[in-house]
Amino acid sequence: MTQHSTKDLQAADAQHFMHPFTDFKDLASKGSRIITKAEGAYIYTNEGQKLLDGMSGLWCCNLGYTQPAIVEAVTEQMKVLPYYNSFFQCSHPAAIELSKVIADLAPAHMNNVFYTNSGSEGNDTVLRFIARYWDLKKQPNKRIVISRENAYHGSTVAAASLGGMSFMHKQFATLPNIEHIAQPYWYGESGDLSREEFGLQAARALEEKILELGEENVAAFIAEPIQGAGGVIIPPETYWPEVQRILNKYDVLFVSDEVIFGFGRTGKWFGCDYYGTKPDFINFAKAVTNGFQPLGGVIVGDKVADVLKSDGGDFAHGFTYSGHPAACAAALATIKIIKDEKIIENIAENTGPYFQQRMAELSDHPLVGEVRTLGLVGALELVKNKATRERYDSDGTAGGLCRDASIANDLVMRATGDTMIISPPLILSKEQIDELVTKAKAALDQAYEELQAKFGS
Repeated sequence: MTQHSTKDLQAADAQHFMHPFTDFKDLASKGSRIITKAEGAYIYTNEGQKLLDGMSGLWCCNLGYTQPAIVEAVTEQMKVLPYYNSFFQCSHPAAIELSKVIADLAPAHMNNVFYTNSGSEGNDTVLRFIARYWDLKKQPNKRIVISRENAYHGSTVAAASLGGMSFMHKQFATLPNIEHIAQPYWYGESGDLSREEFGLQAARALEEKILELGEENVAAFIAEPIQGAGGVIIPPETYWPEVQRILNKYDVLFVSDEVIFGFGRTGKWFGCDYYGTKPDFINFAKAVTNGFQPLGGVIVGDKVADVLKSDGGDFAHGFTYSGHPAACAAALATIKIIKDEKIIENIAENTGPYFQQRMAELSDHPLVGEVRTLGLVGALELVKNKATRERYDSDGTAGGLCRDASIANDLVMRATGDTMIISPPLILSKEQIDELVTKAKAALDQAYEELQAKFGS
């Protein structure tokens, strides 16, 4: 590839490339950060800066960027069968094998997989499955899906409607029959309640909503095991057992959106394994191919699949690239690496506890109100007053300054308002965890100094 100057690349980028989730005017003014190379857990800019990628790309490159076995698997598949569709009663070995592998990894009651290209398409697919299931069960009034405020379930019209982010909803007309309840955000919304009390209160908001809407009208509840893009909201321990009790009581289908937390991040294969929930659907994407190929899917529970297979007729839904051979080959290679190198066991027993221990040290920083961690994911709540949890402002200024300071200190962290979120590659060594925490502290120090100058003590 021809080497171009950063200035030329930025100019062409601003002129032609419309980025996702971007203020186009602001980007044109500042110029994009041009990433030209990646190795292991690091990315490199066109200027030669080397950054530890604390976000695994976009929550997806869990095995880092240097995985030749995945590249080889995709290359070999492209030589043999670069593409064929799965419509019209056709299939191919890569999709068949991957479906069996994923079914074996999933909870025992989930044995079928439908393929998409992304998590957003997965949640669109889930809505179609839910409607078809209840129609076949002769309960056509069950149409309402309950989600949570501040949830992220994708960016297509259907997926963004399911999500609970109001700034997204302001830009389009959301779909009907979607309701939202409070999120289990203890640090930001609990008042004087203990974690345990608040967890039960947040869970029981689901029961209250079901009763308000009528059990006969509620089709499903969708939730991430941990809210990722919403700020790594780790629910209190009392939350998920109570939610599962409520779902069982009212015969409401459960969608576990595991686009971020599937394939190992919690120290289990799936977040539902960690929390002991029993979903009817698991939506997955991102880490299944280590981000090397676009692939998503929905693991369908036997309760739903058996009805669709026995009574359903045509399921009139699908995508040109559903179960793309090269993407399936990438997924098979990715899962093999996770198994062979015991990545998940290492997180559960070794690097996960060490990451949590080292991250906890940042709670002493004057800018940090709370540190949340689980497995290899974490969040730092930035506050002006640790005792009262007061923020510097409502505009996310602290988070923006800390994000920029992080980049200046050779670390990629993401800001969600005034919450810094971290989701590093699962291959990180203890030495690299030390490096991450050292750089995060340097970013906090720099941001704190700038905030003191801007707002005063």
